[in-house]
Amino acid sequence: MSTKQINPQRRSLLCAASASVAGLTVAGPALAAKKSSTSAKDDPWARAQGIIDQFRKPLVFPKRDFVITAYGAEPCETIMVTGYVADHEEGKLSTPAPGARDCYAAIAAAIAACSAAGGGRVVIPAGNWLVKGPIVLKSNVNVHLAKGAHVYFSNDPEDFAKYGDYDCGPSGKLVISRWQSNDCLNYSPMVYAYGQTNIALTGEDWTSILDGQGGVPRADGETWWDWKGKRKGVAGKSPNLQRTQIAVNPANPASIRALAPKLNDAQVALMEGKNDKWRTDEAYLPTLSEAGVPVAKRVFGRGHYLRPCMVEFIGCTRVLLQGYQLNQSPFWQHHPVNCSKLEIRGVHMDSMGPNSDGFDPEACNTVLVDGCTFNSGDDCIAIKAGKNLDTQFGPTQNVVIQNCVMNSGHGGVTLGSEMSGGIQHVYAQDIEFRNTHWATDPLNTAIRLKTNMNRGGFLRHFYVRNVSMPNGVNLKPQFYTPLPGSPIQPKSVGSGAGAVITFDCDYAPNADNVRTRPPVVEHVHISGVRVGNVATKDGPRSCYQALLLLGPVAFDYNGDKPAQILPIRDVTITDCDFGTPVNADQPWFIHNVRNVRLTNVRIAGKVHNTTLQA
Repeated sequence: MSTKQINPQRRSLLCAASASVAGLTVAGPALAAKKSSTSAKDDPWARAQGIIDQFRKPLVFPKRDFVITAYGAEPCETIMVTGYVADHEEGKLSTPAPGARDCYAAIAAAIAACSAAGGGRVVIPAGNWLVKGPIVLKSNVNVHLAKGAHVYFSNDPEDFAKYGDYDCGPSGKLVISRWQSNDCLNYSPMVYAYGQTNIALTGEDWTSILDGQGGVPRADGETWWDWKGKRKGVAGKSPNLQRTQIAVNPANPASIRALAPKLNDAQVALMEGKNDKWRTDEAYLPTLSEAGVPVAKRVFGRGHYLRPCMVEFIGCTRVLLQGYQLNQSPFWQHHPVNCSKLEIRGVHMDSMGPNSDGFDPEACNTVLVDGCTFNSGDDCIAIKAGKNLDTQFGPTQNVVIQNCVMNSGHGGVTLGSEMSGGIQHVYAQDIEFRNTHWATDPLNTAIRLKTNMNRGGFLRHFYVRNVSMPNGVNLKPQFYTPLPGSPIQPKSVGSGAGAVITFDCDYAPNADNVRTRPPVVEHVHISGVRVGNVATKDGPRSCYQALLLLGPVAFDYNGDKPAQILPIRDVTITDCDFGTPVNADQPWFIHNVRNVRLTNVRIAGKVHNTTLQA
C-alpha cells in the first residue's frame, strides 16, 4: 500500500470511487520498525528513564484564557434517568434536562479564537454543560475544565455526523478515524484532533468531568452501548434489534468484490469465510482493509453502528492529557494514533461499558502514563499497532507506564490484540492492580498479551517490575473457543480470565477469516510481582492459575504458503510471589514456548527455579 504525507491544513477528501488511501495518510513521526537488540551491558530501565526524562519540560501555552461563556455557552440543569451504569447493569444517571442549551458552537468559537490569537487556554467553568458535537483541538490550545465542570456530550449519534471535514452524503459529515485499529470515515469522537502540535486536554481535579453518556437511553430506549449487540434491560424494549455492530448490515455489499473487483476467487473465499458474518459492521471494516480498499471508500457513519472513541487524536505531536475524570465512554476512552511525545497523567478513567478500554495508544512513539486510575469495562491499558493491512504508521514503541492503579477491567496492562505493526520497548513499573471489586467485578488478568494468526505483529523488549496485587485476579477461568479440529481442546485454556500473567497468541481465532500472519513474541522480562490472596470458602486464593503462556497455534494458519511459526521465547519471570492459585496442582499452562525461565518464583508456597518448554 503506497502512502504519502498530507498537509493537515488542506484536508480535502472526495468520497468518490477514485479517491485513494494515499490522500489519507497522516503526517507524523517516522515510526519505521527497526530490528533492535540488547546486550548484557544494556540497562532497559535506564532506557525507560530516558523516556521519562523527555517529559520533564512541560508543554507551554500562551498565558491567555478564552472562557466559553464569553462565546455564548450557558450551563444547564440536570435530571436523573434510568439507564446503564455499567454494561447490562441498570441504575440512575444524571443527564441534561430537556431544553438544555447546546454549547457546541460556543466551544468551537472559543477554540477558533484561541488558535487565531496564537494559542492559550480555552476554559470550561464550573457547571453542567451540554455539548451536541465534538470538541476539536487545534495546535497550541489547551482545553481546560475548571473544578466542578461537567461536560455532557450528546448521546445522539446524529450530533457526531454533522461537523466532520468529509461530506459523505447520506452517511453524514465524517472524520478520519480508526475503529479497532482499522482506518475509516466515521462518526467523530467526542474530543478529536488531527495533525496538530502542542495540544492539551486538562482538568483541575477529578470533579472536572467529561461524560460520554454511553449508557443514557435516547427517546427510543437505545444507548450507545447497545450497538455492541447485547440487548438487555432498558434498551431491550427498543424495536431496533438490528442496530448493532454484530448484525449483518444490509448496507454492506453482498460481495467484497463490489469494492475490490480485482480479487480472485481464492482471495474472496478466504476473506468472506463460510457465512455472511463478514457483512457485520465490526467484520466488514477489517475485510475492507484486508482487501486493500482505500480509506476513502471505507465510509461508515449513518446507517452503520461503529461507536466512536471518546478521545481520539491522530497524527499529533506533543500531547498532554491531565487531571480530569472521564465517564461513560461510548467505546474506547482514549485512543491516540500515530502520535509522538504523548503524556497522560493523573486522569481517572471510570467507564464500565462494553469495550471501555481506558487508554489505547496505537502506533505511537514516546508515551508516558503516570499516576492514572482505571475502572474499565474492558482492558485498562491496551497498546495497539494496527490491524490487517493498516500498519502504515509502524509499531508502538518507547512507552512507560508507572504509578497507576487498576481496579476493574479485562486486563490491566495489555498489549494487543490489534498489533499487526508491532510493539516494542514497553516498560511498566510501580503499579498496583488493586482489584477492589474482586468479589463482584474482578480484574480478569493483570499482565496480558493478545494476538493471533490474523493480528500477527511482534512483541519484544517488554519489561515489568514492582507490581502489587493485594486482591489477586479473577478466581474463575474464562475459557476461549479454539477453531474446530484444533489440538487445543475446548474448555481447557482459561486465557480470557484467571491467570496473573496471560500470553494469548490464539486470541479469538474464530473472529478472523484470514489467518496468515504468525506473531513473534520474545524478550519479555517480568520481576517483582506480589500477588495477595482473598478469603474464599476453600481458604485463601489469589487467582485460578499463576501463568498462562499460549504460543501461536500452527493449526490455525491458513495461508497458501508455508510460514515460520515461532514459539514464545526468551521470557524471564524473576522474584515473584503468585499467592495460592485455585488450580495450584497446575500452576501454569504452556503451549509452544521455549526458554521461559522462572527464578525464585513462589506459587502456593513452593519456590520454582526452572525453565519451561513445550
